[in-house]
Amino acid sequence: MHTIDLTYVGRGIHEELVAYVADQQDYYEQEAVHVALRDGCAWDGERVRRTATIGLGRAVLSRVTDGIPWTVLCVNTQRPLFWLLAREAYASVEELKGRRIGTHAPRTAPGCFSRIVLRKHGLDPDHDVRSVVMTPGDYGHHLRRLAEGSLDAAFVGSTLAPEVTAQENGLRLLAFVGDHFRIPTVGIAVDPTHIAPNDPAVLALVRANRRALRTIRDDPDLAVRYVNALIPSLSETEASRHYQRYIARYFTADGRHDPSVAAQAVSSVAQELGVSTVPDAADIYRTEPAEGSGANRLPGS
Repeated sequence: MHTIDLTYVGRGIHEELVAYVADQQDYYEQEAVHVALRDGCAWDGERVRRTATIGLGRAVLSRVTDGIPWTVLCVNTQRPLFWLLAREAYASVEELKGRRIGTHAPRTAPGCFSRIVLRKHGLDPDHDVRSVVMTPGDYGHHLRRLAEGSLDAAFVGSTLAPEVTAQENGLRLLAFVGDHFRIPTVGIAVDPTHIAPNDPAVLALVRANRRALRTIRDDPDLAVRYVNALIPSLSETEASRHYQRYIARYFTADGRHDPSVAAQAVSSVAQELGVSTVPDAADIYRTEPAEGSGANRLPGS
């Protein structure tokens, strides 16, 4: 039995769902790997580097800004699960000019992606809106500030279902980040400085991850139950709608990505971060079929 630490760096189904399915379905055990799932939300980059990570966005940002040689081996989705919610008075992103928007820190992955989305709507995040940097979590604080009027809008993550949250709190869903900016953001990545991509534990982890992705695609009823387990405030119907809208439509079935999407995304991230030397996306995203033997390999893997 091989052993590996797998770190998530954000909460919500965006990072947690696939690993949760792999764990609950015993795919790790069947692939002969013991996976210690670690909460790295508050870890610094050096500590995360000593583990495999789910957080491809954070890994890619550190590759672009600091040259950390993260290598992506499996991609879960190219549509970041973040949303922009606003008070009822605002019917479009453009109407937020001059308004207060709750955001992630600008040099975090969701913060960077959100800034790119604002620019696509003609808003300079440093001059056209009043960005209020807030610590992510369950986003309850964001919702309270929207309710009291100290925020006009806020970017939120996948610890909640945006349509349901908007309806329950009298808000508008103005944008799904994944509709406006695509980047391979969650999956499996390692830093070869510390963990070899062809390490047997890594290969087993990738196979299990791909099996979980296939299960999510092929068994909707099971996938909806797991979505509901991670967002227990939803009804079964609401969980099913959330799955159909954001998971079934956008999660991969085989862990592979679109190289053209990755190349454009890396270029956009580098531009947003003010980095002139852009790494080759093909050197970051290497989602070839996993090698090595395993108890249950996907067809074609």
